[in-house]
Amino acid sequence: MSAPAHSTTPLLNKQSPSAALKPQWRLYWELARMHKFPSGSILVFWPCVWGYLLGTRGHPPDLTTFVQYTTAFLLGSTLLHSAACTINDICDRDFDRQVERTKTRPIASGAVTVFQATVFLLAQVGVFVWMLTLVNRTAFLCGMFGVFPLHALYPLMKRVTNWPQAWLGLAMNWGLPTAWLMTRPEDIRSIPMWTLTFGTFCWTIFYDTIYACQDRKDDVEAGVKSTALLFGAYVKPILSLFGAVFVGTLAYAGAETGMPLPYFVIGVGGCALHMIWQLGTLDVGTPQDCERKFNSNGDLGYIVAGGMLAAMYTPDLLQF
Repeated sequence: MSAPAHSTTPLLNKQSPSAALKPQWRLYWELARMHKFPSGSILVFWPCVWGYLLGTRGHPPDLTTFVQYTTAFLLGSTLLHSAACTINDICDRDFDRQVERTKTRPIASGAVTVFQATVFLLAQVGVFVWMLTLVNRTAFLCGMFGVFPLHALYPLMKRVTNWPQAWLGLAMNWGLPTAWLMTRPEDIRSIPMWTLTFGTFCWTIFYDTIYACQDRKDDVEAGVKSTALLFGAYVKPILSLFGAVFVGTLAYAGAETGMPLPYFVIGVGGCALHMIWQLGTLDVGTPQDCERKFNSNGDLGYIVAGGMLAAMYTPDLLQF
């Protein structure tokens, strides 16, 4: 289903000169996007932390437990994001050769074969699934749905819909209900949990559309679909709506779970200001600025988590 490679692009069995100079471990490191860590992985990590903290409402975890869980979330998020990048590069190798920013990736350049990448992918997924077996059955099943179909089918979306960012929004944030259910498996029908999951879905459309603005010219020529192309000149006003929905769901989830005032001041208010700054200063015609704004969403995660932590360790007299 990939677009055919141009005659001027490298074949799979022909390494580019720069790739040939790299040691093998470095090629797999780049295939997993570890050279850009924590970019990408951090955006899978934060929804897990948010879901975990809201799931433990009323019973704040002690420092040791919190560190154990957040470390596990960081490892799991990194593994899942790396596996998603690997399968994405396998499926998009012909597209990647036609885009300036991605043509030197290990598979697109021919430095790593599809077979080698597939073996690497299976190893990544295997370790992640093993980690999932350590949680309760409800959280395990929820997490597995995030692996397949959500992450596994994402690379195909940009071929069939102008909304691949919408599918990515489900995949990137499925850790929120999974982590929430680790602490409260009985919350499977929790309205605040699913409402906030929808909010993070809108957040991903927000930041990944900004990311996709880097490649709009190349994507048109390669036939890649994206919301960055779909929204056209109306990127900023449309993204402001998605940002508002995300902030609104943060406020709703906090109110429904009884979070104290610091959550709303720091977490919700800080998040709103951060997103206003992003859109207010974004230059969609400058790829470097689009990348900077995309990466700044990792900082947004600190703000929301900081609001949650401040609220959970605040005296009852500050209840909202």
